[in-house]
Amino acid sequence: MSSPRGGHVPPVFVSHGAPSSALDAPSAAELAAWGRELPRPRGVLVVSAHWQAPVLSRGSTASRPKLLRDFDGYGAAARAAELEHVAYSAPGASELAYELGGLVPVERTERGWDHGVWSPLLRMFPDADIPVLQLSLVEGATPRRLFGIGRKIGALAARGYLIVGSGGVTHNALELDPRKDAPPSEAARAFDAWVANLLADAALEELLAWRAQGPDARRANPTSEHLDPLFVVAGAASLYDHAVGFPIRGFEHGTLSRRCVQFGR
Repeated sequence: MSSPRGGHVPPVFVSHGAPSSALDAPSAAELAAWGRELPRPRGVLVVSAHWQAPVLSRGSTASRPKLLRDFDGYGAAARAAELEHVAYSAPGASELAYELGGLVPVERTERGWDHGVWSPLLRMFPDADIPVLQLSLVEGATPRRLFGIGRKIGALAARGYLIVGSGGVTHNALELDPRKDAPPSEAARAFDAWVANLLADAALEELLAWRAQGPDARRANPTSEHLDPLFVVAGAASLYDHAVGFPIRGFEHGTLSRRCVQFGR
């Protein structure tokens, strides 16, 4: 993992997949390889699909924030005992919380990290030696509002912090296939490709209108929370000139995209 050039760390979006993916060796290897290629950040700010609050809020800055075991479904039940023993002992990021508060008003909470935080980070940064802070989504926020929040916090990337959106480009739990290697549904495949093309072309206005313009959008994402972190990260990245890359692609369980996005180098 290299040092940040000029202090800048590229914002990223991680499709974190099913909770049981935290135990999947091939998935871990891909995320670990990506983590090694990223500049080493001063701290990590994670916006997860699994925390929506009435107002913008940040989580615990304790020396070892609690891990929330919020992993019902998606194959987790069969491996619940193993997941209960997963540990990620990175420190809370009090300095990052202070800098975040200087950019945008946030409610302070002692909430621990949900699996949208610890599941990808334990694979990307397995040494658990980089401070971490979680930032909530806002209940009922439109894609444009989330993009605006991203623009407000985007300065953190230039200060050496990694901004991570953790969710999924497609996420249909109702049509989930129990087989991890099931072929992707047509809706998931089409919507995933549509999002990738818009990001590559920087066609953000069209992306923000995904409900109306995306192919089979409501089947690909019956609810918005897994796509919402992407808008925050895209907003943060919009402050900088960048090329978009996709370090990880593919699908699992038929309806979950594994596409990850890196905004810059």
